[in-house]
Amino acid sequence: THRLISKDIEFADLGLLVVDEEQRFGVKQKERIKQMTENVDVLTLTATPIPRTLNMAMGGIRDISVLDEAPGERLPIQTYVMEHDDAVLEDAIRKEMRRGGQVFYLFNTVDTISAVARRISERIPEARVVYAHGKMEKEELERIWSEMLLGEIDVLISTTIIETGVDIPNANTLIVENAQNLGLSQLHQLRGRVGRSSRRAYAYFTFPKGKALSEIAAKRLGAIKEYAQFGAGFKIAMRDLEIRGAGNLLGSEQSGHLNAVGYELFIKLLKEAVLEEKGELLPEKRECVVNLDFDALLPEKYVTSPASRMSLYKKIALIRSIYDVGDIVDELSDRFGDPPPAAMNLVNIAYMKALASAIGIKQIRGDKSRMTFTIGEDDFNFEVWMEISDLFERQVRLSVTGLETMQALIRDPENAIATINKMFEKYLEILKSKR
Repeated sequence: THRLISKDIEFADLGLLVVDEEQRFGVKQKERIKQMTENVDVLTLTATPIPRTLNMAMGGIRDISVLDEAPGERLPIQTYVMEHDDAVLEDAIRKEMRRGGQVFYLFNTVDTISAVARRISERIPEARVVYAHGKMEKEELERIWSEMLLGEIDVLISTTIIETGVDIPNANTLIVENAQNLGLSQLHQLRGRVGRSSRRAYAYFTFPKGKALSEIAAKRLGAIKEYAQFGAGFKIAMRDLEIRGAGNLLGSEQSGHLNAVGYELFIKLLKEAVLEEKGELLPEKRECVVNLDFDALLPEKYVTSPASRMSLYKKIALIRSIYDVGDIVDELSDRFGDPPPAAMNLVNIAYMKALASAIGIKQIRGDKSRMTFTIGEDDFNFEVWMEISDLFERQVRLSVTGLETMQALIRDPENAIATINKMFEKYLEILKSKR
C-alpha cells in the first residue's frame, strides 16, 4: 500500500520498485516515488495510465509497453450508454439472474445507497440484494464479500470501492448510476470488474433523464462507449489526455489545458528537450515560410464552432503528405459538407509548405500568377530544376532571378497552387531517382 512510500521508511538497498494500479496514486505519491527512486528501476502497471504518466511515455521520458491481447476465451464487454430507465435495468438484472450470474450495481452516494437497495428489492423481489460501502466496518465488508464470492448475493449495490482488485468471474452485468460524475479512467476500471470469464458481459452506464450533460461529461461517456474492445485502456488514456490535458511534468498539477499549445506541438518540443538532455543531435529544422495572396482559412459560416476550427487548424498545420490532404478533406466533407475554395486553399498551401520544406525552399511569396522561391545554395540542384522547367513549360515558366531566388510565372492562375504542388512532387520524385 501507500505505507511503503512513507517518509519514515528507508530501504537498505532498494533496487526495483513495482507499482501496480498506478492510476490509484496521487501526484504527491508520484513526487515521493521520484525522490526515493533516483537510481532505482521502476515498473508501473495500469490499465488506464493517468494523463501525465502517459504524456511522459509518449514524450520519451519513460519507456512504455502495451499488452493488448485478451486472455483466452474472453469476450469484449457489451457497453451501453443511456438515460436511466428502470424497466431496461430491471430486465438486465433478471436476464443475468436467469443465467445464474451476479450483478454489480454502482451507486456512489453513501447516504442514499440503502434506499437504492430497497427500491431494487421491491421491484425484483426474487433477487438477493445487498449493499456495501467504504464506511462499513471491516468485518461486515468481509462477510458481504465472502457471500458474493460464494454466489449467495444476486445484486451487490456498491460505491466505487469495487473499482480495482475485484475478481468475481460469475458477475457479468455492471450497472453504473450517475456515470456522468465519474472520470474516464474510473469508468474503464469499473467496466473491468465484469467479463472476467468466458461468458458475454454487459455494462450499462446511465445518466439521469432530461439532464443536460456538460461537454466534458458527454466526451467521457462517448469515449467509454466507443472504446470497448480489448486493449482499449491505452486509447481511453489517450482520449483522457486530450480531454484533461497533460499537466505539469515537474510540479504538482496532474491535469492542464493542453489545447492551449496543441498536443503535437507539445510533444515535438518535449522530444527536442529530451534529446538535448541526452546529448543527442537535434534533427535539422527545415521550415518554409509561405506568404501568398490567397484567401486561405476555415470560414466561420462553414465551421461555426471556434474549438472545432482551432482543432482543424492544428491538423492542417501537420500535413506532411498527399494522404494527409485526403484525410483532412474527407473529414471536412463528412463533418461540414463540401469545403469552400478558401478551405481548400488552406489545405493545399499547407501541403505546399511541407513539399517546399522537403526540397529546401526557405520562402515562397507571390500571388496566383507569379511566385518567387528562395532556395538555400546547398539545396539548389540546377540539373533537376532544368528538367522540371522542361516538363512544366506549358503550365509554368521558371527563371533563375538570383543566387538563391527563382521565379515561376503561372499560365493558369486559377490552378496555381495545384500546379506548383505537382511541380514540387515531380522535383522530389526525380531527385529521389537520381540518388
